[in-house]
Amino acid sequence: MSNEIGGGTSEDSSLEKLRTLQITPIDVEEDNESQINGDGGGDGDGDGDGDGDIFDDEDEDEDEEQVPVTLGFVEKPKNRWSLLRQLFPSKAGGVPAWLDPINLPSGRSCHCEICGEPLQFLLQVYAPLSEKETTFHRTLFVFMCLSMTCLLQDQHEQWKRQPEKASRSVKVFRSQLACLNPFYSSEPPKHDGTDKPSGIGAALCNWCGTWKGDKVCSSCRRVRYCSEKHQAMHWRSGHKIECRQLNSYPQSSNTSPTNSSVETQKVASNTIWPEYEIINEDECEFDTEMSEDSKYSNSLVSGSRMDESVKSLLDNFEGDSDKKSWASFQERIARAPEQVLRYCRYESAKPLWPMSSGQPSKTDIPKCNYCGGPRGFEFQILPQLLYYFGVKNDVDSLDWATIVVYTCEASCEENNGPYREEFCWVQLASQSVAVP
Repeated sequence: MSNEIGGGTSEDSSLEKLRTLQITPIDVEEDNESQINGDGGGDGDGDGDGDGDIFDDEDEDEDEEQVPVTLGFVEKPKNRWSLLRQLFPSKAGGVPAWLDPINLPSGRSCHCEICGEPLQFLLQVYAPLSEKETTFHRTLFVFMCLSMTCLLQDQHEQWKRQPEKASRSVKVFRSQLACLNPFYSSEPPKHDGTDKPSGIGAALCNWCGTWKGDKVCSSCRRVRYCSEKHQAMHWRSGHKIECRQLNSYPQSSNTSPTNSSVETQKVASNTIWPEYEIINEDECEFDTEMSEDSKYSNSLVSGSRMDESVKSLLDNFEGDSDKKSWASFQERIARAPEQVLRYCRYESAKPLWPMSSGQPSKTDIPKCNYCGGPRGFEFQILPQLLYYFGVKNDVDSLDWATIVVYTCEASCEENNGPYREEFCWVQLASQSVAVP
């Protein structure tokens, strides 16, 4: 992740709130585990027979500690222009700041392949690579369906291997540009509000502000949509009245849908997640803070506050690999409890898995769709992000333990479009909603 993302952590008041927040305990019923993940992740077919080459985190703990990890935190943007695409932001919620603003993903790739709904923007990470000219600018975009039922079905789908086609509800796209490109200046941004892109972007959907608006309202012809679903939602939410008003005024060039821009477009949907800037800190900085002033605790709670019930809970972790993994996961996260993202693009890097079961084998991570080369771990998204998004803790609310993103190790630039789909693996913290 680039140092341009920024530094520091969120405010103390948010920290106090998050310290009281605990990730939902895993459901340890064996029937549910076998239904969703198989009995242990095994060979990738969900049968738990253990034939696959599982990533063995336990055997490589020492190596993992030596690999530097960059943590991502969220805070409200300081300025209204801070997250515009010409500043190459890392951000969560709101609408994407597309790197290539013209040639956006389209068709089936924009939709949940389980329910067919357009996917919602989750976050993007600006992660340029210095070793290649073609990755001078490089951003990874994550989208997902809002349905927990689809996410549960996704658990089955992610185990599928070629030639069987997996239907996913979480998708990742990689986009990259050389320093000299049609969209941005070769000079670094000034970050003073004067930076401008080279030209406008594609007209986007007026409802979601995310996908290309290739459908136009047949009445007013001033508003664009990515899908009939979003057109219907906008009509019911008030465009029916607005449309009549627009028809009573002549259309001018600056209201034409073909001149829409990411920088100026207003989004009508009220389901878009709140927008945050992602800032980064090295995880080792929090190890130093803990040793100096014990600001963050190494365990689930500080020793002085650990009562008998908590001690009993920790004792119960012993003897069950999933529970031990969960305790280890929470202990590591507790060093910086506000983190929403862990980034580490090293050859030996591994995700921090919440559970030992349901982990993919090396063969479960598909090769790059474009160059055929291997994919490697790049970053993972933590469930703390849902807290900042204000997602309720209802039985059918969206929830996950971690979303792990794997990308082409070569970050290839084969001629297959400016947005290349990568692969993600999802572990769930709760399996309370039945898979249909």
